[in-house]
Amino acid sequence: MDSSAVLFNQLKAAEPFFLLAGPNVIESEEHVFRMAKHLKTVASKLGLPLVFKSSFDKANRTSSKSFRGPGSIEGLKILEKVKIAYDIPVVTDVHETIQCESVGRVADIIQIPAFLCRQTDLLVAAAKTGKIVNIKKGQFCAPSVMVNSAEKVRSAGNPNVMVCERGTMFGYNDLIVDPRNLEWIRDANCPVVADVTHALQQPAGKKLDGGGVASGGLRELIPCIARTAVAVGVDGIFMEVHDDPLNAPCDGPTQWPLRHLEELLEELVAIARVSKGKQHLNIDLTPFRD
Repeated sequence: MDSSAVLFNQLKAAEPFFLLAGPNVIESEEHVFRMAKHLKTVASKLGLPLVFKSSFDKANRTSSKSFRGPGSIEGLKILEKVKIAYDIPVVTDVHETIQCESVGRVADIIQIPAFLCRQTDLLVAAAKTGKIVNIKKGQFCAPSVMVNSAEKVRSAGNPNVMVCERGTMFGYNDLIVDPRNLEWIRDANCPVVADVTHALQQPAGKKLDGGGVASGGLRELIPCIARTAVAVGVDGIFMEVHDDPLNAPCDGPTQWPLRHLEELLEELVAIARVSKGKQHLNIDLTPFRD
């Protein structure tokens, strides 16, 4: 069995859930190493399988002036170093088919951004690397769309696919999380991940001094959405974490403070262990009789 299949099976079997976590974007090698060290310490203490997440290029920023990261060449070097140094798998996202081969040589999981979840060529290119593919559900999509997206990956010969709920557009500049999606998205027949940080974005909802807009967010509601997700019984939790979120160069309003990570995860583990969300409840509709 190849390494991707082994990791995929480990994540599927994780109890009560696995964790994809890290800073939104690679800021520096030193920062990534520091974050990975702390994240591994917390995850190991709680017995949660960890996949370290950070992006080398945030290509879909609201503004052309937004920080994007170091780019693929330098970014992949940093991710490879942290992967080896801390012996942890890594996940990062791709935006173009041409990136998939080089990313697949480093990343254990290739993530498809929500805006691109229906892009057949990108899904197929990611699938052909043989690595696990995590598809984020588009903010504009019904959960049923993810059945087709996951099937595109499988049809390309890669059974190692999972889908991720990250909220649905609610008018302008806001997202909502419909807990029903966490159930309906299971029709994709693969592990379900809840992104409990991006789900609380307020896209282009923050006005900037001097003009322009950036994404805002509702960080204070991250525990609410996370509690809901583990109670429903998701297989994995995705969350962006930062040691100084107020000064994070990208998506600061929806990154969870590192100092509160262990506290939140302890609660989520406790909720998940008493929930029966992963078990199907057979509803008996025959007449009730005394």
